Amino acid sequence: MDRTLTCAALNALFDGRTNVALLDVRRRPAVAAEPWLIPGAVWRDPEQVTIWAAGLNQDQPVVVYCVHGHEVSNGVVDRLRELGFDAALIAGGIEAWKGAGGPVTVRSGGTGS
Repeated sequence: MDRTLTCAALNALFDGRTNVALLDVRRRPAVAAEPWLIPGAVWRDPEQVTIWAAGLNQDQPVVVYCVHGHEVSNGVVDRLRELGFDAALIAGGIEAWKGAGGPVTVRSGGTGS
């Protein structure tokens, strides 16, 4: 999988029923301010990537996003790739996803990892 996915490429994965781990890695304040998730995504604390990565399936591609697809998701993708995962980020983050008309849902529960 390419390191960076467009919104269209992510839609193609969904349409192709590719089983990916979709992770929202926005920092806590961003999640609290905008409690939206891409359907199927799970929030994970980007500061704890080494800890929660141990619970991911090494054989499953991982797609992450932050607000704009810059610093946070890049750092998480770098770390996941160092750990041996096939990981990518969404270009433009959740803002690009929403701008492209991608569905979002209100997250439920707290901001636990």
